[in-house]
Amino acid sequence: MSTPFPTDWSSWGAQDVSERRRSQQRTLPKVPATTGLEVEERSSGWVGVVVGVEASGGMKVVRLRDYDGRERGFPLGFGFLVDEQPVELTAPTRSSQPSGRQRTASGSFASETPQRARMARASRIWVEGTHDAELVEKVWGDDLRQEGIVVEPLHGADDLVAAVQEFQPGPERRIGVLLDHLVKGSKESRIATETMQQVGAAGNVLVLGHPYVDVWQAVKPQRVGLQAWPDIPRGTDIKVGTLKALGMPASNQRDIAHGWKQILSRVRSYTDLEPSLLGRVEELIDFVTVP
Repeated sequence: MSTPFPTDWSSWGAQDVSERRRSQQRTLPKVPATTGLEVEERSSGWVGVVVGVEASGGMKVVRLRDYDGRERGFPLGFGFLVDEQPVELTAPTRSSQPSGRQRTASGSFASETPQRARMARASRIWVEGTHDAELVEKVWGDDLRQEGIVVEPLHGADDLVAAVQEFQPGPERRIGVLLDHLVKGSKESRIATETMQQVGAAGNVLVLGHPYVDVWQAVKPQRVGLQAWPDIPRGTDIKVGTLKALGMPASNQRDIAHGWKQILSRVRSYTDLEPSLLGRVEELIDFVTVP
C-alpha cells in the first residue's frame, strides 16, 4: 500500500537529492502566502497558518502561527508544502488576498478587526488527552480565545469524578467534558453517568462524547489517503495499529507523536472532521459560554 506521507529522501545519494531539488524548484507552482493559508516549512517541520508577510533584513518573511498559538518567521521562497505538495511561496498581491469577511477554521466568521484574546473565564472544557486538545485548538482555537475558554487535557477519564469534585463547579464555573468512545455500555458511559449525578453538577457540568475509540478517528480518513480507518484488533494499541496501517513507524512514543503530527497537519478546517465530533464540541462551547 502506498503511503500518503512525504517520501523519505534518506535513501538517495546526496548529489542526486540536490540535483532533483534544484530541478523541482525550477518548476514548482507559485502560491501566494495569503492570510489563513496552512503551510509546512519542510526543513523544520513547522506547520502553521499564514498570519502575515513582512520585510526583515532585506528579505520577505512569512509568519506562521501553529495550533498552539506560537509564531515563527521563515524567508519566502522554496522549501514549503501546501496540502503536502512542494510549492514556492510568494508575497501576496492585493488581488490574491481573500475578499469579503473571512471565516475561522471552525466555520464561524472571523472578527473584522484584530482582537486580543479575552481573559480566561473560570469555566473550562476538559478533553481526555493531549491529542484531543490539539485537535480542538486547531479547529476552534480562534473561537475559544475570543470567548476566553481554556481547553485542558485530563490524561485519561478514570479520575473524572474526583476531578469534578475538586473543581467545585457552579453557575460561573461550568465544566464541559469531551470523552472518547462514549457509547452505550462502555466504561466512559458509566463515568459520564457518575459525573453528572454528583451534587452541584446539575446545570453546571455537561459530559458529551464521540463514538470513536480514539480522537484520531474523528479526522476523515480521506485526509490521510484512506477510505476508512483500519479495524484494529482487540489487544493492539489503536495508535500503533493505525500508524502501521499507514506504513509509518510505530515502535515508540516519538513515532506516535510524529505520526499524530502528520495526521493533524492534514486537518485544515471543520470540514476535515466527522460530524459526530463537530456537534459535540460546538455544544460544549455553547454550554460554557452562554450564561
